[in-house]
Amino acid sequence: MSGQTPVRAVWTDFGGVVTMPLAGTTRAFCERVGVEERTLRAAIGRVTASYGVSDPMAPLDTPLVTEEAWARQVERVLAEEFSVRADLGDPGGIWFDDRPANAPWLSWLRALRAEGVFVGLLSNMVPTWDARWRAMLGPRDAFDAEVLSYRVGLRKPMPEIFRHAAAVAGVPAGSCVLVDDLPANCAGAREAGWRAVHFTDTEEAIARLAAWTGVTRAAPR
Repeated sequence: MSGQTPVRAVWTDFGGVVTMPLAGTTRAFCERVGVEERTLRAAIGRVTASYGVSDPMAPLDTPLVTEEAWARQVERVLAEEFSVRADLGDPGGIWFDDRPANAPWLSWLRALRAEGVFVGLLSNMVPTWDARWRAMLGPRDAFDAEVLSYRVGLRKPMPEIFRHAAAVAGVPAGSCVLVDDLPANCAGAREAGWRAVHFTDTEEAIARLAAWTGVTRAAPR
């Protein structure tokens, strides 16, 4: 940590960090609804563009549309443009079904909190997923605070959400770090004066945070 301000607030993303990698979950979702992944992505892309945004989650996690209405729109595009009849049902329910949490990562976050480091959840989250993600985590002792896009009307990588999160933690931007699986979100954090860890591996991320926070003891198992 020589020459740098110690990290006093760790903000973790949810999907792909607190959960296991998104690629496997996406494949499982497509299998369950019976639509090829490439076709589903294309249909979602059409619906996304209709809202004037490019991020597929943007219509849902601010939100610009309800999850139910969005699902029916995607089904309509699948039928009209790709000749695919599909029933997406309750997308959140299918998405979270049998989806495991990243237990070693959650254990490390709890270890950080036990050592006095502020730990928060900073996520672009769909409002109807609230009960589902909470059920995945078990005891609610992993986070000091939650900053969720649908609650604050801001989303990563907007600079405003990082300013808001730093204020919630009560520390300057230079003492905050974002751990996220999306490079664009990490870039947004750095532009806001934060540090960032592009999450690809749990042990690697733990090692980075241990160096920055000074918490060196191993995460409990």
